[in-house]
Amino acid sequence: MSSPIVTVEIDRDRQDLVIKPPPSGVGLHGKLRVPGDKSISHRALMLGAIAEGETQIRGLLLGDDPRSTADCFRAMGAQISDLNQDIVLVRGLGIGNLQEPADILNAGNSGTTLRLMLGLLASQPGRFFAVTGDKSLRSRPMSRVVTPLEKMGATIWGRDGGKLAPLAVNGRQLNPCHYHSPVASAQVKSCVLLAGLSVEGQTTVTEPALSRDHSERMLRAFGADIAVDADSHSVTVTGPAKLTGQTVVVPGDISSAAFWIVAAAIVPGSELVVENVGVNPTRTGVLEILDRMEADITLENQREIAGEPVADLRVKSSRLKGCEISGDVIPRLIDEIPILAVAATVAQGTTVIRDAAELRVKESDRLAAMAAELTKMGANVSERPDGLEIVGGTGLTGAEVDSYDDHRVAMSLAVAALLAKTSTTIYRAESASISYPNFIDTLRQVIGDEV
Repeated sequence: MSSPIVTVEIDRDRQDLVIKPPPSGVGLHGKLRVPGDKSISHRALMLGAIAEGETQIRGLLLGDDPRSTADCFRAMGAQISDLNQDIVLVRGLGIGNLQEPADILNAGNSGTTLRLMLGLLASQPGRFFAVTGDKSLRSRPMSRVVTPLEKMGATIWGRDGGKLAPLAVNGRQLNPCHYHSPVASAQVKSCVLLAGLSVEGQTTVTEPALSRDHSERMLRAFGADIAVDADSHSVTVTGPAKLTGQTVVVPGDISSAAFWIVAAAIVPGSELVVENVGVNPTRTGVLEILDRMEADITLENQREIAGEPVADLRVKSSRLKGCEISGDVIPRLIDEIPILAVAATVAQGTTVIRDAAELRVKESDRLAAMAAELTKMGANVSERPDGLEIVGGTGLTGAEVDSYDDHRVAMSLAVAALLAKTSTTIYRAESASISYPNFIDTLRQVIGDEV
């Protein structure tokens, strides 16, 4: 047995990932599947919980965030079976019938859970809810969803004038509204649409740019009256609605696939096939940018599953070129910017990322985190107020780097470590389990580790 290429060491209660890069000329090979799409997993659990009848979910993501969603809705009376990737059964309560929980609802690290759930809690007349999350989530802004809900008549209290969790919600009968969101955010849009399910009349959200549309697709599949005006970036729900339980097949998460797509593109001699990946047009900004950077990516076996487009992605190593990443594409790849920053470190020329200030209020300040940690590895990265400037081709060297307890930072640094000249240690790498529980095992698989 050869010495391990990838090892995991436990330091007290913290799991640190030590990566020894593969030998020169040894690329990444094979076929793999990534966990189910996190956005779709959250929404399937939530809509199943408020639908009438039974919902069957196949391919659910088993990360910490969907578990937080399931736990919250169980606490409000929905019957949800043990989570697994085969089939999860949800027996819903019907719209407007969430029960007042006996304890505080805890969303853990999941901003999606908390922000989307607020739209449902605010529209449950006569019931009181208290919601919180972990230290990271309690520092992340909630006013972006509290503000439109208050315009609909919601009563919500919280720290810093309702801007931060913990939050208290006194459910009420809400009023319809037309909310012009200052940011293109699927979480804001989804929160308002979920609140509008219980409202008499039309509730509309207009965004400055197109954000991911999983909520619209799934709400329509469950029976809601949803109208989309693509020209004005507007979505309207007409209520009160009735949702009926459905069968949901969750495709692979393109945000998780992005780590392997970039890894195969930048590690010489690589060819990977990532199977069963969701390629919803509102989520494929990462593919558009990598195409602009001249990555060798082919979509194969394109098909549609439960209303969502799916494909197998074949990726071969290639010489990337720097480019500008900005404007309307940003909402469609906001989660993939950390791994695109890694790609930019090896691309010829300069890559400039703009209009991405949203990354400063994720699980960590991802702009600051990626700039600091890639710099430790020898990359030429300059931090901007709303993005990064990265001069490629400087080469990477192994270093001791930190994940900031952020799953996307941890996995992005792991991919960067594959290109480093020496071993890299990533502190607190266990955060990868939030969205990708088997990330380390898959890393071993694609680089041919024999342990």
